Amino acid sequence: MALLPHDTTPLSGRSVLVLSATCGFAVATLYYSQPLLPMMAASFGASASAQGSIAMLTQLGYAAGLLLFGPLGDRLERRGLITLLLLANISGLALCATANSLDWLLAASTLVGLTAVSAQIIIPAVSGLADPARRGQTVGRLMSGLFAGTLMARTISGFVGAHAGWRAMFLLAALLDMALIALVNYHLPKTPPDSELPYAKLLASLWQLPAQQPLLREACLVGFLLFAAFNVLWGSLAMMLARPPYGYGSEVAGLFGLIGIAGMCASPTIGRLVDRWGGRRIVALAAGLVMIAFALIAAASWNLGMLIAGVVVLDLGSRANLVANQTRLYALLTQARGRLNTLFMASYFLGGAVGSALGGAAASQYGWPGVAAAGVLLAAGAFGTVVLCRTAGRVADPVG
Repeated sequence: MALLPHDTTPLSGRSVLVLSATCGFAVATLYYSQPLLPMMAASFGASASAQGSIAMLTQLGYAAGLLLFGPLGDRLERRGLITLLLLANISGLALCATANSLDWLLAASTLVGLTAVSAQIIIPAVSGLADPARRGQTVGRLMSGLFAGTLMARTISGFVGAHAGWRAMFLLAALLDMALIALVNYHLPKTPPDSELPYAKLLASLWQLPAQQPLLREACLVGFLLFAAFNVLWGSLAMMLARPPYGYGSEVAGLFGLIGIAGMCASPTIGRLVDRWGGRRIVALAAGLVMIAFALIAAASWNLGMLIAGVVVLDLGSRANLVANQTRLYALLTQARGRLNTLFMASYFLGGAVGSALGGAAASQYGWPGVAAAGVLLAAGAFGTVVLCRTAGRVADPVG
């Protein structure tokens, strides 16, 4: 693989901060729909299962976008690639806002997810421009912006949906994307591609890595299962809160996103625990936390406090899963970090898509007990995977 020279001038702190916020708003387009799902389905007289389909197709599109466009970050000039992705995302958001049928909305939601991968191009680009002595700190700031985007998206969309309707939220998101294009072009310098490898060969290398790296296979499977569990709740929460005994609208459903602040604040501590205890132990702990979370959520039909506690614990477990798995993968094969990230995140969001569909189906048929049972089973599968890999001793963990 031929490597081309880079401009190694470090970015200013202000530019890193702006690009961190850009990552947050870019990933937020995946989550704007979640508090609005009952309103969106009701607009077309659709059943409750349609709510899970909207969330599922958005995240399924994101997983496909990571696989299709993630490798292009090594092959094309990144600033131009990010601009094109944001323009395509604006088109998807506009199509959502103007959808006149459920099928149209489902197709538009898929396009939104497919093109919402800008943050996964920005992070490697900024990492390559960072001062080597402060690269970890820089990436940490970018990830904080990414986490903040997942939190604020649900709260903002819940508020806008309650006061202006769900279509207004997608129009607002399209306007925000236009602002992101300006920010990226001002704060992210042009850099030559890392590789001259043809696109087909870049894609082919994605299938070779899992065959060569057992730890990658383990991380992808565990990430799939635990993010599926996370989305079992978030793909059904707005629907369940709208039912008795709560009867809450999108604004209250969106406020539940603020509970995730606990997980965001805990991320640095989780990272230090990974360094001290090892990645696999923290992933096992994450699976245990997710099981505990859904045990609490099982009581949500009669106790709002148990639901809130479950959401807090679920977010901590999901955050620990992401931080621990990414840390050990980045230490695995330094020359292929971008592709390792592409494969892991694609598996992660594919799990999210499956979880969203499963959550909608479980909630519509069995209510809170069904949601809890689905989440526990997925987390138990993740825990069992970690135990089997550790017991077999064939999958070495570079951080323990």
